[in-house]
Amino acid sequence: MADEQQAEEGGKKKSPLIMIIVLVVVILLLVVGSIIGTLAVTGFFSEPEQESVEELLKKAEEEKAAAEGGAEGEPKLGPDGKPLPNLKETPEGPEKQIKSEPDVTKFESRYKEMSRPLIANVAASRKVMSVTVAIMTHYDDKVLTNMDKHEFALRSASLDVLRQVTEADIDKPTFRIELAEKIRLAMNSVLERYEDFGGIEQVLFTEFIIQ
Repeated sequence: MADEQQAEEGGKKKSPLIMIIVLVVVILLLVVGSIIGTLAVTGFFSEPEQESVEELLKKAEEEKAAAEGGAEGEPKLGPDGKPLPNLKETPEGPEKQIKSEPDVTKFESRYKEMSRPLIANVAASRKVMSVTVAIMTHYDDKVLTNMDKHEFALRSASLDVLRQVTEADIDKPTFRIELAEKIRLAMNSVLERYEDFGGIEQVLFTEFIIQ
């Protein structure tokens, strides 16, 4: 009888201890579950997004462009830190030739004279004009080569301009300046028609005779 009583007292003492242990385990499970749920919501367990091949290639091209002097569309800088001018007038045209001088950007001037004078009658007059024409360009030798290649067409276009000159035009103080500009435009029009690029920037008269 005494043994049964002691057993009951021992069982009563163990019951609160077991309840405490169970309660602690439940609390730990709740805390761990809450932490896992938070990490899952914030994407801790999701795999990081991998960049596509196109994005990696694009990034590499941007880094290369930046290393070479700026991204596409941005001007490149010269030794003085100033943007360099866009020297190409057309994708396949000649390039302007730059003189190497400190702190100043200057273009190399190239000259070429036509092989023979241009001779034409003054309109509605008995006077005759004989002019020798030279051109100036800041572009490379391609313009001069095109001038030799199409000299017959250039002479024809220039003579058409001369035949429109009247005696009233000759009396103008700005006659030679205006005539040179008209011939320049006519020559560039011919070169643009056949070569897709003009490049003649000034027409000069090395001989000019009216008689």
